[in-house]
Amino acid sequence: MDIDSYRWFVIHKAEAEVKLEFLQQIKEGKKIAILSEAGCPGIADPGQMLVAAAQDAGAVIKPLVGPNSILLALMASGMNGQHFQFHGYLPIDSAERGRRIRELEIISRRDGSSQIFIETPYRNISLLESLLKNGAPDTRLCIAVNLTGKSESVLTKTIDSWRKTVPEINKQPAIFILQAS
Repeated sequence: MDIDSYRWFVIHKAEAEVKLEFLQQIKEGKKIAILSEAGCPGIADPGQMLVAAAQDAGAVIKPLVGPNSILLALMASGMNGQHFQFHGYLPIDSAERGRRIRELEIISRRDGSSQIFIETPYRNISLLESLLKNGAPDTRLCIAVNLTGKSESVLTKTIDSWRKTVPEINKQPAIFILQAS
């Protein structure tokens, strides 16, 4: 396969136009692959919109095995991979986000589960600040940044330890996992 012969589409802020072109390609019988730059199409990713359109059009969908940043982060976190929940994005409002963080700690403490969530790279700092402000000192927090990239980092520390050494993650793709004790 010659990757240079592929036709590439970018979803970001052009969802309606890309979806129409995508459906046209399906009607023409083209084989299409959906890729994500940091994650997995259909899992907290705009690729879900195209997969849903393909399903509605009756196309055959074949998921391929490959890296998924959410599961890679969990695998490298040292946290409970037997019982976990993925929450996508936490609320943007700081008061609501603080409440949600405390709720996730209660669930984690009660069930012994890992709680996984993400944030857009440009809001990582505000999420991290909320975690450090609202999290219990002994809650473990994994911050996985730039997974599979050259500057990949996956570190798990207590909230108290993170408060002493706040990482610079601004505008970098990150996965957050917490587990309360």
